[in-house]
Amino acid sequence: MPASPADSPLYARLFGDDEAARLFSDSAEVRAMLLVEGALAQVQGALGLIPAESAAFLHRASFEVQIDPSALAAETATNGVPVPALVTAFRTGCNAPDHAAFAHWGATSQDIMDSALALRLKRLLELWETRLDALCAALGTLAETHATLPMAARTYGQLATPTSFGAVVSSWGWPLLAQRQALETMRPALLRVSLSGAAGTLSAMGDKGPEVRAELAKALGLIDPGHSWHADRTGIGALAGWMATAAAALGKLGEDLILLTQSGISEVALAGAGGSSTMPQKQNPVGPSVLVALARQVAGLAGTLTSAGLHRQQRDGAAWFTEWLTLPQACILTSRAMGLALEVVPKISPDPAAMARNLTAGGSLIHAEALSFALATRMPRPEAQAAIKRLCQEVETSGADLTDLAARDYPGTDWQAVLTQGGLGQAPAEARAFAAAAAPKPD
Repeated sequence: MPASPADSPLYARLFGDDEAARLFSDSAEVRAMLLVEGALAQVQGALGLIPAESAAFLHRASFEVQIDPSALAAETATNGVPVPALVTAFRTGCNAPDHAAFAHWGATSQDIMDSALALRLKRLLELWETRLDALCAALGTLAETHATLPMAARTYGQLATPTSFGAVVSSWGWPLLAQRQALETMRPALLRVSLSGAAGTLSAMGDKGPEVRAELAKALGLIDPGHSWHADRTGIGALAGWMATAAAALGKLGEDLILLTQSGISEVALAGAGGSSTMPQKQNPVGPSVLVALARQVAGLAGTLTSAGLHRQQRDGAAWFTEWLTLPQACILTSRAMGLALEVVPKISPDPAAMARNLTAGGSLIHAEALSFALATRMPRPEAQAAIKRLCQEVETSGADLTDLAARDYPGTDWQAVLTQGGLGQAPAEARAFAAAAAPKPD
């Protein structure tokens, strides 16, 4: 088993996500840091901090110079950050010492790395938005289609009252819709430029420091926080919480599908389920099981990532390293959970016959609540509850059907009609409300 299954040629199709992983590759990080260095030089040239000719040269060179990440490894191991080696390699690659001397003017390693990370996280959020939009739309269609398909609701693993499959689908979708909306509120704290200098004072840039930061943010398409934030990891903490919550919502979908496809219940079929090496009859819910495992792993990583917010003083290497060890993996696994859910949802096929059987299993005891409320229109509520409870006990001893016993003891009411008219309560409305909320919005 590899140290990171998401990066393994053997397990990557199960746990990995190519689109997200590309954003956290060494080459992507180096390229993003060079973009920041080039934009910084361009802005400083425009504001007169460095010669305009050198600024133009460095900006162009940031797109042209090629740097092998592996060539930075030895110095990174010594320095604890790749930027010193990157700057040296960039200056060498420029092959113009007079211009190269102005590269990285007044910035510090964390400025470059945090700004480069924000550039890549911006792409990641766009990927998540696209996937969540598609996933919510798919769940909305499924909820609308089966808004009135009755099935047994379960609490504590036991039969409770009737619901509809569409309402169950909407319970998967509402949290994801909320997470999609929460992405927007998370942007200001996450997608911000960093330019603070060695100790957060921007002293090397004098009075022009704040203006450089503001212009750098514009050049990179990021947000200017208006202050130093080297030790302020609230944005990363918000991302950690978001990922844990999103992964949990996707894991909930997986948990329910594992149970709904369970032998003996089988209220849902999953196309393309996994097989066993020895048991020909097996149709294993592999996708849902991966969703659950991913949710558990992301929750653990999110806890560690949140703890990385404990920075000592102006900057803390241990906290920063903890962030590096956990953030990429959490992002990739969260992305995989979204992508996998998009694969699983179209494969879901409810079985109305199986759902109907489970509604009447055990003598229709699932209808006890509805019958007690209906009977309460003919007698005081406590008496109605006691009457239905007595009939439930008779069902358990005799094996009779609860609705038949109600018709026997309390004739004059079409109990089946009562259950048909009001048995699902607001379940269909819940399903349709989610479908409407999740429908793709016109541009």
